[in-house]
Amino acid sequence: MSARTVRTTCPYCGVGCGVLATRNPDGSVAIEGDPDHPANFGRLCSKGSALGETTGLDGRLLYPQIDGNRADWNEALDLIASTFGKTIAEHGPGSVAFYVSGQMLTEDYYAANKLMKGYIGAANIDTNSRLCMASSVAGHRRAFGADIVPGCYEDLELADTVVLVGSNLIWCHPVLYQRVAAAKAKRPDLRVVLIDPRRTRTADLADLHLAVEPDGDVALFNGLLRWIGERGLSEPGWIDANTVDFGAAMDEAAKWTVDRVMRATGLARNEIEEFYRLWTGRERVVTAYSQGVNKSGVGTDKVSAIINCHLATARIGRPGMGPFSLTGQPNAMGGREVGGLANMLAAHMEIENAEDRDRVQRFWGSPTIASSPGPKAVDMFRAVAEGQIKALWIMATNPVVSMPEADMVAEAIANCPFVVVSDVVGSTDTARHAIVLLPSLAWGEKDGTVTNSERRISRQRPFLPPPGEAKADWWQMAEIGKRMGWRDAFSWAGASAVFSEYAALTAFENGGRRDLDIGACAKLDRAAYDAMPPFQWPQPHKLDPTRRARFFAGGGFFTFDGKARFVAVSAPESFTQTIGIFRLNTGRVRDQWHTMTRTAKAPRLNAHYAEPYCEIHPEDAAHLAIADADLVRLSGFGSEAMVRALLTASQKPGNVFAPMHWNGETASSARINALVAAVTDPVSGQPALKGSMVSVERANFACHGFAVTRERPATSGLDYWALARCEGGWRLEFALRVEPAAKTDFINRLLGSAHGGGSEPLTSEDRHRGFWRTARFGANRLLGVGYLARSLVTVSRSWAVAQLAENFADSRPRWRILAGQPASDMPDKGAIVCACMNVGANEIATAARSGCATVAAIGGATRAGTNCGSCTAEIAEIIHANRLVAAE
Repeated sequence: MSARTVRTTCPYCGVGCGVLATRNPDGSVAIEGDPDHPANFGRLCSKGSALGETTGLDGRLLYPQIDGNRADWNEALDLIASTFGKTIAEHGPGSVAFYVSGQMLTEDYYAANKLMKGYIGAANIDTNSRLCMASSVAGHRRAFGADIVPGCYEDLELADTVVLVGSNLIWCHPVLYQRVAAAKAKRPDLRVVLIDPRRTRTADLADLHLAVEPDGDVALFNGLLRWIGERGLSEPGWIDANTVDFGAAMDEAAKWTVDRVMRATGLARNEIEEFYRLWTGRERVVTAYSQGVNKSGVGTDKVSAIINCHLATARIGRPGMGPFSLTGQPNAMGGREVGGLANMLAAHMEIENAEDRDRVQRFWGSPTIASSPGPKAVDMFRAVAEGQIKALWIMATNPVVSMPEADMVAEAIANCPFVVVSDVVGSTDTARHAIVLLPSLAWGEKDGTVTNSERRISRQRPFLPPPGEAKADWWQMAEIGKRMGWRDAFSWAGASAVFSEYAALTAFENGGRRDLDIGACAKLDRAAYDAMPPFQWPQPHKLDPTRRARFFAGGGFFTFDGKARFVAVSAPESFTQTIGIFRLNTGRVRDQWHTMTRTAKAPRLNAHYAEPYCEIHPEDAAHLAIADADLVRLSGFGSEAMVRALLTASQKPGNVFAPMHWNGETASSARINALVAAVTDPVSGQPALKGSMVSVERANFACHGFAVTRERPATSGLDYWALARCEGGWRLEFALRVEPAAKTDFINRLLGSAHGGGSEPLTSEDRHRGFWRTARFGANRLLGVGYLARSLVTVSRSWAVAQLAENFADSRPRWRILAGQPASDMPDKGAIVCACMNVGANEIATAARSGCATVAAIGGATRAGTNCGSCTAEIAEIIHANRLVAAE
């Protein structure tokens, strides 16, 4: 087999980077950024760069299952169709529901929406995009009349001031961070403002970091609107011609003096005024916002407060200016376009609008159409728990980990009479509750389209054959549609036919009245679909991939009168701290994605953070007698999580930050969203995943351990554990509440469970100091090593992992393994900082002490930071720390 390179699109965040994927003759996959893709121009982040390491079939679901037993497709599909049909006949169409995902392609989403809303006749379909983008959608719709991001990525480079609100851009949208950083290097007068309660790594790029109190954004932007009005900086002519309700918004903003903004945000006067001057003193301003805005009980109002300021100054729709929603998932935008949300119809038409309902029904020729919005994600799972929804199909997502009140969600799914799960792996926290498991295609096998944050539609093309009996998600739903009696409506010949039908619907009876129109693609044949270049919508007539589309510079909003709506929004009360209770801020880490079912397969992506953790301010930790790296218990909403404490002044006092990625497959107790109350924004229904309250306490264990093994170790019997793939095997952190009577035997059993015994173990005991260590070897290779101690195990993790690749034909170096660190003349990388190049903190520190005083110099010496750039802020910190050491 000769190598073949395919142009496709990354399946991670909403940046939508182009990827060149090459399947080599040995079956491996080489990944490069596509230099011709207008989203990334060849750049990739650490996750995208490691995509080739995630395409293996280990853990893949390869055939349908019913009640845990292998089944064929006809048997599984017949059961689903008959059960859905019987449930609808007995309890009505509202008794069945789909919960879908931004990981699905637009074609998959379209098929699901058509089946549920146009043929089953209910709007019981919602998506995990509800958890990240719904407030942005709601804010767009009530201001613009449609869910539109007005600008383009290049506006971030053309702006004079870029304001990042609730966005850790360097970790969550790394390629956009690189584009902004490159623009700032080229134009040093470009100013960057970061608005975020945490001092994230993104703050290193910022000229001003505003550590606003959580949910202080509405107050801050209301104050900005007052500042604009007081100083005569609005555009009255544009406002009168293109907007309504400006007076009401200004009346509310008038209440927000700088003094009041100070009280609501916790910011100093000079910080607030400097921000207002940076925003108003330069014409080209982009306000880019992400999950810190959306994942809030007042997320929609935050979006409105931001949009109000841009409308008041006519800073919208022109190069280098506008509000900019940074989408979380690769196809959250595509899902919104085809009606994946419970309160929308396909092609951005409105479910509440009778004309739109009639138009979609006539286009589909469907027997019915949903007449009112369905339950949004949180309410959907409550309806499952209450028995109203009796048949549930979950596609390409893991709500038992990702939903708030995740334990309630798990119980609801477990008790639902009929649950179908379509996924690429069969061992997720959600999949274990399925009655029917369906194997879906994964990235590299899928064929379809995604839409990124700037409305750019790109192709995901297959370059791997479907494994086992895996099938496309759209095909699965089409087969159910056929079996339920609607054969003609779901007889698509392939993904291109689904896309063409969707494109035709966007143009149907449009004539410029609706924002979303890709009628130019309505008659693409299979060859044209395969060759389709990335393009930005709208494209109503002739497909032009070079077109840059912005909205609203000259008005033309998609409301009934063509005018935008200012929305008067009031800020919530300022946060009051209660002793011992902390506000929990959930989020992401640099190298992992969602619930880790894909990224955790790549060893290098586990190297940066291999264990669940929380960030806590040193002052708070001191009050709670928590030391750095202690295990701590987080408790909230009747659930608990056990994570490692990281003490950092970057975290505001009274708050803790914890990533949401870890799950029941990777840690004993780290499903962070189980601690989060399902409080939702009243307009959008989006959960306030960054606003719950938790208690924090030090967790006491008798023993702590660390192990490196060639094969996956068993974790039963461990009171705390966190497991991650490493190069050549697995790494395991663990802890025990009761000290084993025979420590060496305990470690030996732990290692033996993975290796069937191996050679005679090497052991070392220091009972006085409380250390016990055991290593096993076989065929001149390390099979596994385990360390147990009465306190935190102090071994070099990266060095121990690296020993799996060493040859131990000479028995003398074997004893070094028990020491847990290299000899003085041997290198120790330290904790991995650059996942792309596998460079550790010690290597960077050594280069810094030898005279490398810049990030670029470190890159030249070690290659750290030379690929995706996501680690550059950490490299800068290490350089700074070693300068201080040298000065001493």
